[in-house]
Amino acid sequence: MRRAGRGPWGTVCVYLILIVAAFVAVFPLVWVVSSSFKTSHELAQNPLQLFSSSPTLEHYSKVVNEIGFLTNLKNSLLIAGCSTVIAVLVSMLGAYGIVRFFPRVGKQLTKLLIGTYMFPPILLAIPYTITMVKLGLMNSYFGLIIAYLSFSIPYAIWMLIGFFQTVPIGVEEAAAVDGASRFRVFWQISVPIILPGIVATAVYTFINTFNEFLYALLFITESDRMPVAVGLYSLQGSEVLDWGAMMAASVIVIVPSVVFFMIIQKHISGGLSEGSVK
Repeated sequence: MRRAGRGPWGTVCVYLILIVAAFVAVFPLVWVVSSSFKTSHELAQNPLQLFSSSPTLEHYSKVVNEIGFLTNLKNSLLIAGCSTVIAVLVSMLGAYGIVRFFPRVGKQLTKLLIGTYMFPPILLAIPYTITMVKLGLMNSYFGLIIAYLSFSIPYAIWMLIGFFQTVPIGVEEAAAVDGASRFRVFWQISVPIILPGIVATAVYTFINTFNEFLYALLFITESDRMPVAVGLYSLQGSEVLDWGAMMAASVIVIVPSVVFFMIIQKHISGGLSEGSVK
């Protein structure tokens, strides 16, 4: 790339490659959005047609009014939001404690934490389900949040350890000399410094819990408590797949996420780059 970019033709080739790659990446999203406005006849007759000759909102009306998909979206936002807030708060305290109080065993602890991700989720599905049944937490948001925290907190701690290691110890010592307590040093000195990293960790945790499917399918069986992942799956039906409703529901889930990422992408990239500096 660098050698090719030295000449004008090399620069043109690089930009052409990037344009083609961007088109390949964006085309599925454009097709889903355009298909959500097609009539059922157009979807059945020519599904590859990019734009509809007679756009309609019937699929959105069906998804919102008849299927009640907005309830599934509200459930996912509630579950993912609570899981993210709890995971980030607990992980901040855990990562700070490892960096400042247990620096010698910090590497071993991080390896142990990240080792929890070696087990595929399906391996723990049966033990988790049995546990939730015995605790009476089936069909409850609380049981699903607990399952998500068991995966989110270890990874969030592993990410935040790298960010807290970038905080100069001299800054905290100066605040302590001025009479600040340990918690005040943590909350008013260290946390603002690594705020971009906390945002990046929170976004990653939120997306993982928002898109999780396996445990939501196992723990939630009532339609009014299903998150969006299970709600989309339920649109398949037993015999015929309603592609129009599926496309409209997908747009309701995807487009807000894309817009949200476009707004905060600078904070995410900045946080990840800061966390890579040891």
